[in-house]
Amino acid sequence: MIEKRMDIAFYVKLFPLKMHKDAYWKSKSIVCNKSLKLLEDNFENKPIPKSDCKTTEVDDNIKFAEKNGISGTPTIILPDGSVYSGTTDAEKLIKMIDEATPAKAPKPSAK
Repeated sequence: MIEKRMDIAFYVKLFPLKMHKDAYWKSKSIVCNKSLKLLEDNFENKPIPKSDCKTTEVDDNIKFAEKNGISGTPTIILPDGSVYSGTTDAEKLIKMIDEATPAKAPKPSAK
């Protein structure tokens, strides 16, 4: 999908669910190492190293989710603030983003 729409930015916020016993420390390790590779390795069930760095990012994500009624993953927050939970294919996601993006104001005409 990224290849199709270079104008869309995706921000991945790790939100470890309590039902996944290792998700919290794995999320912290990924964040601490600022590593997309570790994220991908984790999703492919490859082992990732444990990190002891100090960060509040994962805890902040958990608080944000609780405050905003987010209880599952994946959850997508669209440009208009609407929330979509669950997986979707790339074409549908692009359409949802386009529909939720405010139209840009027309450029003033030159006089």
